[in-house]
Amino acid sequence: MPKEDMTVDPRFVREIASILKETDLTEIEVENGSMKVRVTRKHEQAQIQMPAYYPPQHQAPAHQQAPAQASAAPAAPASGPEAGSVPSPMVGTVYLAAAPGAKQFVEVGQSVAEGETLLIIEAMKTMNQIPAPRAGKVTKILVENAQPVEYGEALVVIA
Repeated sequence: MPKEDMTVDPRFVREIASILKETDLTEIEVENGSMKVRVTRKHEQAQIQMPAYYPPQHQAPAHQQAPAQASAAPAAPASGPEAGSVPSPMVGTVYLAAAPGAKQFVEVGQSVAEGETLLIIEAMKTMNQIPAPRAGKVTKILVENAQPVEYGEALVVIA
């Protein structure tokens, strides 16, 4: 029985690699008959600088009108995020420990160093470590384990 030619055209691999880059995937596998090609790329964790938190704007549906007296009353100041709060850089599910039953990354009253992992957010089946943006003491943990979080939502407070 003749041995099959198992060489792969480098242009084919480059084409698959370009698909990875275009789609921001980290791995792709292609199978054609007895030939199987798997291309992966290292996904670098970038430091994310967060813009100032802007609370969501809630608008009343167009068909509902606010009473005329309400517009004449002085507006109450909008309460922003608590000073020292660390906002979520993404939408996902927050985990306070590396594994179920494991010790939490941080506890209230604990001192943390800049860059130390505070918690993990799972987004699109990827676990993203959320680092402390500054050194300080954790005064509040504002989320619960396995809780869904929104972009910009306050996670912990570091004083």
